[in-house]
Amino acid sequence: MQEVDVSAGQAGQRLDRYLQRILPNAGTGFLYRMLRKKNITLNGARAQGSEKLAQGDKIRFYFSDETYAKFAGWEGSRKGAPSSGGDCAGSASASCHGGAGAGECIREYRTAYQRLKQIGVVYEDSHIILLNKPAGVLTQKAAEGDLSLNEWMIGYLLDKNPALEKELRGFCPSVCNRLDRNTSGLVLCGKSVAGLQFLSGCIRERTIRKFYRTICAGDLEDPALVSGYLIKDSAKNRVRVTKEKCAGGEYIETAYRPVSRRNGYTLLEVELITGKPHQIRAHLAGLGHPVIGDFKYGEAALNGRLRKEYGLQNQLLHAFRVVFPRTQDMAGEALSGRTVTAPCPERFLRIQDSLGLSEEE
Repeated sequence: MQEVDVSAGQAGQRLDRYLQRILPNAGTGFLYRMLRKKNITLNGARAQGSEKLAQGDKIRFYFSDETYAKFAGWEGSRKGAPSSGGDCAGSASASCHGGAGAGECIREYRTAYQRLKQIGVVYEDSHIILLNKPAGVLTQKAAEGDLSLNEWMIGYLLDKNPALEKELRGFCPSVCNRLDRNTSGLVLCGKSVAGLQFLSGCIRERTIRKFYRTICAGDLEDPALVSGYLIKDSAKNRVRVTKEKCAGGEYIETAYRPVSRRNGYTLLEVELITGKPHQIRAHLAGLGHPVIGDFKYGEAALNGRLRKEYGLQNQLLHAFRVVFPRTQDMAGEALSGRTVTAPCPERFLRIQDSLGLSEEE
């Protein structure tokens, strides 16, 4: 018999989904059959699989150690126990890539934490962690062997609490929003199932307000709310924005407020109303005010001058602050109604000062 205790971080998810995560090599039909036969029980009783797990719940597995090891993906390690805290493959929030085993996942997390030095922790509680991502770092892996902020975050949590290693086969903390590699700023991450559910719900329902800082070409005098339709070209990893509704176009809204203007540049605060890939960059470029340093949607000659003068090699776009809704949700209660800000990178502020753009006019 195997017995698993549900931790605080794992609580809040359905039993059947939890089982699929800790036994990733078992089919769904097999798991439901085991539940029906009481070969898998919850707190000593028959379970349907739809039950929501709570901290301290006990799940028992009445089948052989060999069967358990096979379905958990532990083959090759000693019977009845994982070699390095279990396999997080199959997690809906974050999984091992390319079929990597548990030990390889743990090594990746620790390697990312050691190598990616410029990521900052802006806020943290028992359910949620907010990170300040530098430009040049991936939010999540794009290919095997990548090190991303997501791996860094889990490595950071493991460094603080080595016991977390044993919980990763039932739940992996994960990022909830993504920034382009060369965009800096706030990334929202869930440390627990409840934290992920709260953040995902807020993003889906658009109750979290997300504000960016950028410097764009040209003079923008007045605040505005602009809309359009965004069309993706996946083959070229580009998008374009049209004013008229068209086939394949996704509706977008972007609000902006000029903070300061001088010498043909505008320091702009942008609120992302809808969150689509490259939305701010493509929308501003379509309005004739591209983000400086944006080599995909910007002005080549201007960006060339800025690269020579300031060494600017990426778009100057920073996820600056988020405003959380008022809530009584347990996982979001500590952030209820709060505003969290991530300082702009040093290079951003240096260029801002050099262009004579004050914080407020």
